[in-house]
Amino acid sequence: MILRIGRALSSGTRLKILRLLLQGEKDVTRVARHLGGTEANASAQIKILSEADLLECRYEPGQHGLKKISKT
Repeated sequence: MILRIGRALSSGTRLKILRLLLQGEKDVTRVARHLGGTEANASAQIKILSEADLLECRYEPGQHGLKKISKT
């Protein structure tokens, strides 16, 4: 578990995501826009943070299927 947390916190991008989500829960699209990157990359980074138990994620209905909502 400690290695997962260390790995999760070793990325500047993931630290930016954590800081953003401290302000409130966001969906992957908003995280990607904030980072100026793709939804695929944001989702991959969120997955790493979630696997380290640094984030909680849930799915809600969206315009085109499900959207992933994350929070600290």
